[in-house]
Amino acid sequence: MDPREETMRLLTRRALLGAGLHGIGAVALASLLGAPAARGQAGGGAAGGVPLPHFRPRAKRVICLFQSGGLSHVDLFDGKPALTQYHGQELPPSIKGTQRITGMTSGQATFPVVAPIAPGRACGASGRWISDLLPHLQAQADRLCFVKTVQTEAINHDPAITFFNTGNQLPGYASMGSWVSYGLGSDCSDLPAFVVLVSQGSGKNPGQPIFARLWGNGFLPSSHQGVALRPGANPVPYLADPAGITRSQRRAQLDELAELEALHAAASGDPEVTARIAAHEMAFRMQASVPELVDPVSESAATLERYGPDVRRPGSYAANCLLGRRLLERGVRFVQLFHRGWDQHIAIRRQLPNQCRDVDQPTAALLADLAERGLLDETLVCFFTEFGRTVFSQGDPADPGAGRDHHGRCFTVWLAGGGIKPGHEHGLTDDFSYNIARDEVPVRDLHATLLHCLGIDHERLTFPFRGLDAKLSGVEKAEVVKDLLA
Repeated sequence: MDPREETMRLLTRRALLGAGLHGIGAVALASLLGAPAARGQAGGGAAGGVPLPHFRPRAKRVICLFQSGGLSHVDLFDGKPALTQYHGQELPPSIKGTQRITGMTSGQATFPVVAPIAPGRACGASGRWISDLLPHLQAQADRLCFVKTVQTEAINHDPAITFFNTGNQLPGYASMGSWVSYGLGSDCSDLPAFVVLVSQGSGKNPGQPIFARLWGNGFLPSSHQGVALRPGANPVPYLADPAGITRSQRRAQLDELAELEALHAAASGDPEVTARIAAHEMAFRMQASVPELVDPVSESAATLERYGPDVRRPGSYAANCLLGRRLLERGVRFVQLFHRGWDQHIAIRRQLPNQCRDVDQPTAALLADLAERGLLDETLVCFFTEFGRTVFSQGDPADPGAGRDHHGRCFTVWLAGGGIKPGHEHGLTDDFSYNIARDEVPVRDLHATLLHCLGIDHERLTFPFRGLDAKLSGVEKAEVVKDLLA
């Protein structure tokens, strides 16, 4: 909703606010202002007052498994025979062309091709090529839809990961999960609509930094920002009451605070005041819901074994995959996992297998677990990364310390679940997986497709910002990739 319209909506309630500042009226008002958006209704983002979803959704929720650092598509998902044939030889000038390369390799005298560091195979009935570094994921091949020709405008980490998560390389824009929360509201009364989990991989350690603005609300109301859960006994900072404060005392404090906030809202008409009340109320409800959520004691031994040995280590990728499933089944609309460690500029033959072991079994377990619980058909699973890696070596390919540089011209991601065509492959790269031969997919098209699966027309989910009707898919033309849809 236009902030001016939101202000007028609040100002017309002056009489109500003035009459309800004391006693039970304040409690009722705080409950009204703090209540999450009703199930299946817009969180305020419907252009022209049109309710969301705009059309029948195929997915009700999203889990985004973001592999931070730029995973090597040529090693894991897009291996080509030419890479083995030309191993150690100079990348042909006709392939390399005049594309930008980073300052980390621009000074190299040669650009030798390097074959995938491990063999791969055609998997499942669909015959999708997946590296042997991912044996558990190979068994899930027929559930996956590969997009081989993703293209990004950014070549360095921070602008690239910011662009992928917000639709803009500059900080300050709303994240994917915030847009979904704004458009569809919450499907859960005692957990946020958008939850974030972060893990550190065993590849590059430490990995690229992960900033909270990647799940920020940007210019959207602050109630739509992601809530990050930390590992351990205190997953949400400052959520627990101080020693000696009972739950009834806390409730009384919030009721009195709601009276003060209502006075402020009546005087200012500031939508952020209602967002603040909503945050206080959500925190109160989370005090009861979060301890049960993060304790996997109710999970069977078979389920824990399925996710692998790291599942018992809080904060690991495996533990976060299981926690992600628990969030989804409780109605959280958008769950995002960030897994650091994919930036293999050096020692790729040592780092990449370690990083793959982190994610292989838990990712496959998550897919199987969602399917068995009847959730996969209505859950969009996204396996994203900010860019790919070069087919040529960074450093001498015979050196154990050699790696691969950034490559944004084409790389691979995959999707699965709600509304997505299983066992499918979209787009074609050249013989060296260096250029796009057919069906380019800009990042903004992925954003449009993600929203489409949720029943949202990306052109109509907008918010006025800096003189534009801002949207996740940006101001340039973006299209839903219909070939990905079931």
